[in-house]
Amino acid sequence: MSGDEWVIGIVGGSGLYAIDALEDAQWIAVTSPWGEPSDEILCGRIGQVQVRFLPRHGRGHRILPGKLNARANIDALKRAGATDILAISTVGSLNEELPPGRFVAVDQFIDQTKGRASSFFDTGFVAHVSMGDPVCPRLSRFAVEAVRAAGGEASEGATYLAMEGPQFSTRAESRLYRSWGADVIGMTGMPEAKLAREAELPYALLAVVTDWDSWRDSEAAVDVGEIIAQMDTNGALARRAVEAFCEALPANRTPSPIDIALDDAVITNPGMFDRELVARLDRVAGRLFARNGKG
Repeated sequence: MSGDEWVIGIVGGSGLYAIDALEDAQWIAVTSPWGEPSDEILCGRIGQVQVRFLPRHGRGHRILPGKLNARANIDALKRAGATDILAISTVGSLNEELPPGRFVAVDQFIDQTKGRASSFFDTGFVAHVSMGDPVCPRLSRFAVEAVRAAGGEASEGATYLAMEGPQFSTRAESRLYRSWGADVIGMTGMPEAKLAREAELPYALLAVVTDWDSWRDSEAAVDVGEIIAQMDTNGALARRAVEAFCEALPANRTPSPIDIALDDAVITNPGMFDRELVARLDRVAGRLFARNGKG
């Protein structure tokens, strides 16, 4: 692969377990020092764009949101050659302007998850990446345009409240999150977005609204049946949007500032690096080691 080639990692959320348009498709097991990824990675191409597809919950939706090994998933995608990540996630709406059936490109997060491993870095190798702007605007713009090209309705910009789950919100919680300025709510966007930034992978999250969460007194509380019905309606559109996304990418990938997100993030003196942790970071931070002649 050339240095200016797109290799798009697709993280498929609820209802997106395969990509129909993928050519030369092959499931490949990728081993990660961070544990087991959710599944093998489906490698192939859409047109001239290489694709690495990972079903976030595993084929058959086997894994709870709080049990996802997001570190292994992001690391495995980078080991498989991904240069960028487009994540697809189902969400509940906290905003009247985002009805069920709408797609929206998330641009901010409020992280309310609990106890999930949220960083590749630890004692012996400390790094603090910037998350002020947590997604890649270039990818987000392409994603919104792709949904519209596929015949769907898509909005730009929303704040995603990441909750722990697996239970859905109480009505009081749903109203509280609205008062914080959250627009949509889901269980998987964090720490996935944080880890993608640490791995220097530009990341966009295309959220698919399936329900109104629980804040509307006039609506029944959200249940799985409602979500599955909306997933079935939007699944084909999501797959077409992924195809349109890849087909519309520029022929050459120009660099992103996120490609070098670790340049100003590492604070530990190199002489004090924990060697075991450095070994586990061989792909996540491998660019830094190669630049500095350390390994």
